[in-house]
Amino acid sequence: MDKSSGLRCDQTIALTSSKSLKYYPAHLRRVKIFDSENNKMLVFLTNDFTLSALTIAQLYRCRWQLELFFKWIKQTLRIKSFFGTSENAVKTQIWIAISVYVLVAIIKKRLDMKASLYTILQIFSVTIFEKASFFQVVKNPELVISQNNHHNQLKLFD
Repeated sequence: MDKSSGLRCDQTIALTSSKSLKYYPAHLRRVKIFDSENNKMLVFLTNDFTLSALTIAQLYRCRWQLELFFKWIKQTLRIKSFFGTSENAVKTQIWIAISVYVLVAIIKKRLDMKASLYTILQIFSVTIFEKASFFQVVKNPELVISQNNHHNQLKLFD
């Protein structure tokens, strides 16, 4: 093994417990690599014997970046459910959410706003149908909401 690349071992293994043998009787490949950036030893199991060990390690690193990206999507964009189930519908909704997030980030930077992106997005979600200018909504959202009381709105309780 070339230890300068971080690769520590590239082995062919077989699972030995009765339960694991039942579900996956074939051999697996065990790739062990040292991640010098995080000072950690990483071990990957795969059934791909065609790619090089370094390529396997790079693929898993890329996969981890995807996992972090989807975690960011879930936490930041707040997509609760998808309006469609097709691949195109899901991609479209994710792109729209990312586009809105980026536009709000650009607005925040250009206007040198102190509020966090999360706060600005929350203000927009509450005041989206209010008849007020953008600057009024961002500077004082509570005032805009209270000024736009609907006098023709029926009240259930007095």
